Order: sequence, then C-alpha cells, then structure tokens
Amino acid sequence: MQRLLLLGSTGSIGRQTLDVVRANPARHRVVGLGARQDVAGLLDQVREFAPERVAVCEPEAAERLRGHLPPGVALHVGPSALVELAEACEYDLAVHGVVGAAGVLPSEVVLAKGRVLALANKESLVVAGGPLCALARRTGASIVPVDSEHSAVFQCLRGEDLRRVRKVILTASGGPLRAWPLERIRAASIDEALAHPNWKMGPRITIGSATLMNKALEIIELHHLFDLEPERIEVVVHPQSIVHSMVEFVDGSVVAQLGPPDMRVPIHYALHHPDRAAGPWRGFDVRSMAHLTFEEPDLERFPALALGWRVVREGGSAGAVLNAADEAAVEAFLAGRIAFGDISDIVARTLDARRGPGDAVGELLEADQQARAHARQLADALAPEKA
Repeated sequence: MQRLLLLGSTGSIGRQTLDVVRANPARHRVVGLGARQDVAGLLDQVREFAPERVAVCEPEAAERLRGHLPPGVALHVGPSALVELAEACEYDLAVHGVVGAAGVLPSEVVLAKGRVLALANKESLVVAGGPLCALARRTGASIVPVDSEHSAVFQCLRGEDLRRVRKVILTASGGPLRAWPLERIRAASIDEALAHPNWKMGPRITIGSATLMNKALEIIELHHLFDLEPERIEVVVHPQSIVHSMVEFVDGSVVAQLGPPDMRVPIHYALHHPDRAAGPWRGFDVRSMAHLTFEEPDLERFPALALGWRVVREGGSAGAVLNAADEAAVEAFLAGRIAFGDISDIVARTLDARRGPGDAVGELLEADQQARAHARQLADALAPEKA
C-alpha cells in the first residue's frame, strides 16, 4: 500500500486526488493532509481518510479545527505548517496541489527526503526549477508532473531519447477570451475572465488561462522538467482541450496524448507511475473528439505568453520575478483595482526592473518578495486610473 501525503487537500487538485484514492482504496493510504484554511472541507477529509497528521496554514482556522480532530491526529499550524507536515510524515509519494510560490519550500522538503513528488504546483519549478531539479538528482527523488500538459509530455517521452526530440508542443485552450478583439480583451470583467469553457480551476489559474500566463509558466516548467531549450518548445491553441500535448521527433513522427478534460486522469497516472493501472476514468469518446482544431497563438492579443520564452532565456531569478508579479497583479485584478489588460503589463515591467541572478532557493524567494512588492506598487499607481 502506497503512503500518500496530500498538500493542498481542499483545493481542486486535492479533491480530485481523493477521488482517485476512493477509486482504489486498497492501493493508497493517506497519512497527511494539508490545507490553507478550509476547516469544514479538511475535517470531512480527516473523518473519511483518518490521516496521522494535518496542517492548516491560517492560525485562526486551525483553532476552529483543533477541538474537532479525532484523538491522535497531530496538527501543524502556521505559515510553515505544510513544510512541517512534509518533514514529519512518513510517505512514499506527495501530491502537491498548493497554488502559488507558497509551494516552493514544501517541494524542497519532499525532494530532500528522496520521495516521489507528484507535482501540480507549477510555481515550484517556475520559481526555483534549477536548484530543485539539482536537489532531486542528488537525493534520487522523482518529479512526476500532474499538470495535464506536462503529464502528456511525460507519457509521450516514456522510453524515448531526448536527443531524438525535435520539439515539444504544449497545447493551450485559449481560455474564455480566445476569439475576442484586443481592446475587448483588455477591458474584460472579472466574471468574463473566470468563465473558462473547459476546466474548473481556482481563480488564479483560471485568470492565468485567460491571459495565457499559465502557458508561459508551463514553458518554464517544461524547460526544467525535461532540460529543453526554448527553441524546442512550441505552443498551439487547441480550444477543445482534448490533445493535452504533443512531441515531434527528428524523423517527423508526432506522438500525442489525448483524453477528456479531466484532471483525475493525470493524477491517476502520477499515483500509479511507473505502472499504468486500471481506472474508471472515461477515455475515447467519438462525440467529443470528432472535431479537433489547432491555431497559432496571437502574441499581440496575449503578450503574456512570450514572457515564458523570455524567462527561459534569461534564467536566474527571472522565473521567480515573473510568478510573483503575476500573483500580485492577478490579486489586484480580482480585487477590482486594475484592468485585465494591466496584468501582463505589470508582469513585463517587473521583469524589466529585476536585479541579481539568484541561484539558491533562499535567494529566489527573496527575489519573489521584491518582485511582489514592485508589482503591487505598479498596481497601486494604476488603481486610481481605473477608479
């Protein structure tokens, strides 16, 4: 039986991971659950899965939970609760579904312990891909991607020699604003930007899909996961979200991974890798897969996408700065303080202002904080104009 640690258990990835566990309860035993503040959701999970330890990042939320925990369940509380949980638990595999740069340090702990990291927290590699991948090589840890696009590439490359890869093609749905003219995109409302046509995700990821910043982050993540140069990474818009990504080899052959837009499929694959275990998830469906289309991304309407290649070329702290600026800008947009079109502008201007290379995790997290502050200043300067 596989001992499973779940970071971000009450979020979208966490809930769907527990669906996978329910589908094969004899295979997995949940030993640890970590969440930010959803006490009701976490308590339901504790009662169902009986973990040994839980973590809650918000102290007030933790106090509401404390008196309801079953006897013997250890509770970690505070900003470092997820790190403490990852250090204290004994597990074989950690599913990491936390959103944002807050996920970097828990990833470092899992990799330092030499465990399997089923990674949905793309920010870990965007912010600190260099030192984290080097750490995994030193400890013998494995990183198995959970994002549907990177899982697709991971599966397409299984048993292949990377030297035989001509390019990797990431697919993007294009988000809810794909067909809109530029001026309408820049003025999109919060509700319009959150109305993703295919996926149900958290607000930060959904806004990233609307700006295509998510795909920029995935370019950086792909670079670190597979040691790919930016010239071998391509993005195409595929509105149906059926082809999750493709690999083109030097002989012209193209291998693609297809499936319905259901995150439980790549989660199931990650939990059972290197096996390919039976599961109840839907596969080929002629009705949904009858019409598949592809188009080139428009970098004028979606300038955030080009920042992904820029970060790979610049290296150093560029990924940390990009991610921090985007988190701050999306936060300001969701608060109604800036326009949708300001998000990419703020990120690009913050990248322009960055200083210092940044090699160690601590240095990169410091660059994150500096970039976050700079982006918030830019947002503050724009807020009166929007008002």
